[in-house]
Amino acid sequence: MEVAGKVIVVTGGAVGIGRALVERFAKAGAKHLVVIDINEAEASAVAASVDGTARRVDVASATEIAALVEEIEATIGPIDLFCSNAGILPVDTDPNNAASTPQAEWTRTWQVNVMAHVHAAAALLPRMIARKSGYFLQTVSAAGLLSQIGSAAYSTTKHAAIGFAESLAITHRDHGIKVSCLCPQAVQTPMIAGVATMNGADIDGVLTPEAVAEATIEGLAKESFLILPHPKVATYIVKKAENYDRWLGGMVKLRRSLH
Repeated sequence: MEVAGKVIVVTGGAVGIGRALVERFAKAGAKHLVVIDINEAEASAVAASVDGTARRVDVASATEIAALVEEIEATIGPIDLFCSNAGILPVDTDPNNAASTPQAEWTRTWQVNVMAHVHAAAALLPRMIARKSGYFLQTVSAAGLLSQIGSAAYSTTKHAAIGFAESLAITHRDHGIKVSCLCPQAVQTPMIAGVATMNGADIDGVLTPEAVAEATIEGLAKESFLILPHPKVATYIVKKAENYDRWLGGMVKLRRSLH
């Protein structure tokens, strides 16, 4: 997919990877960019910089996502690419207890990291199926393919997001709909700024959001299901599949080295 001439929505678009995606898509000639964030002021600033549109939307709300899609398609045009980029990263309350995160935090993480993707698809699929075209880009994280030491809720929800993306890709390829999962390791964003330790996520370096956005452009052009800004993640996936027990042992050793 080439983004030139396309109507694109980016959630979590005010900062970090989302902002970098908006700016890179604008540079590539996107027709119109819609910047979605719960921080309306920052979203408006980013949208203004690319002559786009900003909206405050809680991606965990199916009602708000449905209303957003209805508004954009009625006033701007058919959405060609929907980027479900918003996400949250809770850390285990007790690093020595994988079940220590409070239930309310588990629920919110599930709603943002998984159900936001479902809500976007539910609102857009009937339209995309009717016109036999459309693209979903879902920012998932390498944690969805591997794991994230110190955050059971993040790892679990990101694995679930991969599962839903696979279902989208399998069910709707024959409808002309494409799906990509953006799965970086550590990126210089506000999400990781408050985390005391990267818990191994930075083992292969910390990328800038701009580098991730560039990898995304390349991945979309190839229509790759997995977009891996840190190429070594592909090697880790193979090693995990080849010998799960050995991979788990390696992760245990990595955790020990961090604590």
